[in-house]
Amino acid sequence: MPVLFPRSRDLFQGDVMKVALVHNAYGRPSGEETVVAFQKGLLAAGGHEVVTFMRGSAEIGTMPWGRARAFFGGMYNPFSRAAFRQFLVREKPDIVHIHNLFPLISPAILPECKANGIPVVMTVHNYRLVCPTGLHLHQGTICERCAGGHEYWCFFNNCESQWTKSLGYALRGMVSERLGLYKGNVSLFATLTAFQKQRLIDAGFDPERICIIPNALDLSATPPPVAGDGDYCAFVGRVSVEKGITVLLHAARLCPDIPFRLAGGFDEGSPFVKNAPENVRFMGHMTAEPLGRLIRQSRMVVLPSVWFEGFPMTVLESMAQARPVIVSAVGGLGEIVEDERTGFLFTMGDGVQLAQKIQHLWHHPDLAAQMGQQGWEKVRQDYSREKYLQRLTAAYHKVLEEKK
Repeated sequence: MPVLFPRSRDLFQGDVMKVALVHNAYGRPSGEETVVAFQKGLLAAGGHEVVTFMRGSAEIGTMPWGRARAFFGGMYNPFSRAAFRQFLVREKPDIVHIHNLFPLISPAILPECKANGIPVVMTVHNYRLVCPTGLHLHQGTICERCAGGHEYWCFFNNCESQWTKSLGYALRGMVSERLGLYKGNVSLFATLTAFQKQRLIDAGFDPERICIIPNALDLSATPPPVAGDGDYCAFVGRVSVEKGITVLLHAARLCPDIPFRLAGGFDEGSPFVKNAPENVRFMGHMTAEPLGRLIRQSRMVVLPSVWFEGFPMTVLESMAQARPVIVSAVGGLGEIVEDERTGFLFTMGDGVQLAQKIQHLWHHPDLAAQMGQQGWEKVRQDYSREKYLQRLTAAYHKVLEEKK
């Protein structure tokens, strides 16, 4: 196996640090797990000591009263806090870096860091700090009613389409806000885009305690881009409403001569699948190697999201394969994809406009290749592991200096 992160002390400035990574893995693979693994490998490659405090949502199915424990524990988990206290005493990290805390870890652990004088950096992967569901989405449309301490709307609007689940999400957001678990204990919030940063500021977070650390890729572990026109239009992600599947299928119907390949988990009985046009093929969940091959053999990659998005790794992975990317003009996506340079932006929810962008690249393969090459250069310049390390260690040094 190739070494993804050869040791490279020159990437780091300053003393060796001991970093504790904290993450509650999701029940199914997500971009966050990719980022956590990337960060862990990169820190270790630089000679830093990395320890982890991890849980996984897959545990819920094996626990007695698992769902009930996740429901209440997501609000405030004293058992997790006690276990984390022992972890800190045993490991004595210089910095704690938080990723996802729900549903098994919970924000209850955060005061333990402050009590032990350990600074906390938290990567903000989504919008859960200001929206209980993390999506800012209600019945398929953008919603920001919960921001600023109004988490109860998640229950009143039944945002999770299950009253019990919506109540649990609302309560855990309210508990965290009322107890000041984030604002009172996190030293620095690391958002993925400037758009995300502004959302936090608008919700009352201190702008001086927010930095921007975009996701990144290790290009040395990525196969070189493959020349060629590409055989289809690709979509990578959950086959779900928030990912814009209805918009994509609308566009596909308007492009009957263009093949579409959709990679991501789906339900055979879903109306999306049953009513899809003949030029659409659902590939299901794919592991890294076949997924990379699917992207490399495409003409373009499309992400027609109808929610704000964070910083989708699929966009970076597509650009790293020199594929142009078409994305909704929403959230921070326009910070990643440069319109008419590395791909196209289109009006969120407009299937007709999306179809026009797809057709334009399909019938102009030279333009698609040019945009793809420019996207690859952007990843190399702005989203490399070197750039990521510069941003990450700058954040660590900032909180360590403030601790003195």
